[in-house]
Amino acid sequence: MPEQTLTPEQTLTPEQARTPEQATTAARSRTVRFGYHGSTEVVDRIVRLAGRERADVQLVEYDIADPFRGVRAGELDVMIVKFGINEPDLVTSRVLTEDARAVVVGSGHPLAGRASVSIEELADYDAFAPPGVFPAYVWDDVVPPRTPAGRPIRRVRRVRTVPEMMRTVAAGDAVHISLVSLADLAPPGIEVVPIHDLPPAPVTLAWVRGAEEHDHVREFITTAEAEASR
Repeated sequence: MPEQTLTPEQTLTPEQARTPEQATTAARSRTVRFGYHGSTEVVDRIVRLAGRERADVQLVEYDIADPFRGVRAGELDVMIVKFGINEPDLVTSRVLTEDARAVVVGSGHPLAGRASVSIEELADYDAFAPPGVFPAYVWDDVVPPRTPAGRPIRRVRRVRTVPEMMRTVAAGDAVHISLVSLADLAPPGIEVVPIHDLPPAPVTLAWVRGAEEHDHVREFITTAEAEASR
């Protein structure tokens, strides 16, 4: 029996044989809808841990005043969480990385220009209350109600967005106790000064319980966890 000769189309892999439209649809089906807030620098760290490229994720910035709405509504597959959460319907990954602590101040503030500051010094200035429905127990980690020495921190300023917070800080003596990654978003007139006596924030991924049943989402999470554990 004569040997059968395969045509070029018959030698293509299933991936190669797809039309451009089919390939686009397949790529979208594996895109991880990734919720984040603030700087994308920490996002990029996690994407690298997962062995992916930025093009493999659809970045969606969530509203800090209602942080879990998007993931609960099914609009996100995973979201970045900083500090620990205790939400019965949400699951979190292992700690994947950390974000160091810092304070956001105006460039004319008495603490501006310092190499670092102590959390004890920040009790001298107005800080911010939690925005919107942001969980109060998480905010206690972000902006502690008291310093380690017992001094109360005046959490009295109220805003709903990072740009609004930046404008408030730039205009007066208020401070925002936050994270070093906010330096990526700081406009002129704002400085982000490290806090040397607060531990860094642990960074994890969170998702709705059961949502990781999608293969590409589960693979993203487990690969990032395994690489972070090395």
